[in-house]
Amino acid sequence: MKLITFTESSRTRIGLLQGEQIVDLAQVAPDLPDDMLSFLEAGDAAMQEAAKHIDASAHFSAADVVIEAPMKRPPKILAIGLNYRAHAEESNMEIPKYPVVFTKQATSANGPYAPIHSPTETKMLDYEGELGLVIGKRCRRVSKDDASKVIAGFCVLNDVSVREWQFLATPPQFTMGKSWDTHNPFGPAIVTPDEVDPHNLMLRTFVNGELRQETNTDDLIFNCYDIIAFLSTAFTLEPGDVIATGTPSGVGAAMQPQGTLQLGDTVKVAIEGLGYIENEVIAEPDTATIL
Repeated sequence: MKLITFTESSRTRIGLLQGEQIVDLAQVAPDLPDDMLSFLEAGDAAMQEAAKHIDASAHFSAADVVIEAPMKRPPKILAIGLNYRAHAEESNMEIPKYPVVFTKQATSANGPYAPIHSPTETKMLDYEGELGLVIGKRCRRVSKDDASKVIAGFCVLNDVSVREWQFLATPPQFTMGKSWDTHNPFGPAIVTPDEVDPHNLMLRTFVNGELRQETNTDDLIFNCYDIIAFLSTAFTLEPGDVIATGTPSGVGAAMQPQGTLQLGDTVKVAIEGLGYIENEVIAEPDTATIL
């Protein structure tokens, strides 16, 4: 299944993506939760009910609705750094012995086709095309052998990064550099594990149509199951948690000359079997708020 969150007639709910068509689960399975997080929290029974409608007649064209981030606010966004050999080499870093873990704040979540905001504080805004995975079961201390059982599905993700804050600040501010609002576009769907092998997928990132990143996920240093086993050693993973598994070589900051993002650029990340996300870089609007 390809599970999506979409908005139609000012109402946001979940559905099934069939190519360019959408089955509205609110119409065919009205007893299911209509938001993705509650749906995932409902567990196997909800998944099985949704699967009954995978061949149902579509209600909408994808072109006539807004495809949203699968979850507006994931419980956690966890990410792995230096997880492709070639990327570690271009960053002049040693191959890590254990996963390099950092977090992105939940408020960085963004839609698969929504704009990325470039704040005035950066001239080194960068892209990182990544395979994302979504946790489907609450779990702790999961073995590598059992890790596949807790995955709801996979998605495309861009770990947008403000490099000045990530690397050049004193001291470096990884969390700040990775967590600006809009800097975690993901989607377009959560693709269930029965549809893809996450460790044999082609990943490509384009900037204004220029191919910047191209690799197969079989080059991951730590695969999806390694990552789940490692993370769940320390803390509980929950339904809806999003894990960014790392980016391959070809990031803008490593190019000579640098190819970081400029206003008006369009970044497209495509992963075989999962679809693509595409986001335009715009100036950050005035978002100062006190509520």
